[in-house]
Amino acid sequence: MRRLPPLGSLRAFEAAARRESFKRAAAELGVTPTAISHQIRQLEDGLGVSLFLRQARKVVLTAEGRALYPTLHRALDAMAQAVDAVRRQPSRRVATLSATVAFTAKLLVPRAAGFRTLHPGWDLRLHASDDAVDLHAGDADAAIRYGVGPYPGLVALPLLTDSFAPVCSPHAGLHEPEDLLGATLIHFEWGDTPTKASVPTWRAWAERAGLSRLDAEAGITFNDENSAIQAAIAGQGAALLSVALVAAELSSGALIQPFGPVLEGLRYDLVYPSGAETRPAVAVLRSWVMTELARANSG
Repeated sequence: MRRLPPLGSLRAFEAAARRESFKRAAAELGVTPTAISHQIRQLEDGLGVSLFLRQARKVVLTAEGRALYPTLHRALDAMAQAVDAVRRQPSRRVATLSATVAFTAKLLVPRAAGFRTLHPGWDLRLHASDDAVDLHAGDADAAIRYGVGPYPGLVALPLLTDSFAPVCSPHAGLHEPEDLLGATLIHFEWGDTPTKASVPTWRAWAERAGLSRLDAEAGITFNDENSAIQAAIAGQGAALLSVALVAAELSSGALIQPFGPVLEGLRYDLVYPSGAETRPAVAVLRSWVMTELARANSG
């Protein structure tokens, strides 16, 4: 256990010794010269030695004072540097955004670096899940939901309205709807969601296209959208996919949209708890998402 005099008396001694004046030490520490004199007297009484010789216009260190001063001066400097280092280090600020696995992978991950560029003082955490998180419980600061709403207790900002079209590899040899009769159809399971009844399916597409002979249930089925996208890119068949999610692949030529019709999808909304607009994490996420998706839509 360290047995040390009060820090205030040690600071008073160090300042007076460095400035060779109780008056100048008092001005530095924001106290009166009498307070400095009192603190040093207490320190001397506690140590049982005199630390200063009091002269008319200045004070001079005794041999004991000269022995104490250098070590105490270095110790207080080290303490000040440690405190400054902690004070300058900002606490980490993290903004958490939740979205579906496919939306995260296809639209958010490629744009993640833009978040730090737009908001350099923040870290971004992307939570990919097809299950809706509880924003009121703090599972995320904001989320991107697919549907039509309403979302009770949440503010919803429309981002984009989706559409679905047949897509395939450019090497698949599909040029018109009838070509699907000899092709493999790629499906993915939407899971048990509120939007399940209105999701685009090959059966709904075949009815719109007037292609009654198409076996709309046959083919390959995946339990996630990303796998269906990768299968289409790999030339495994034709998939009825979100045009928004495969925009990059359509632009690069990795996928093509050989024919219609196009089915309307639902809407992607940025949602966050009502009244949370002023929360810094919500504000930076809203700024980033709106900026990036506006850029994507304009491109």
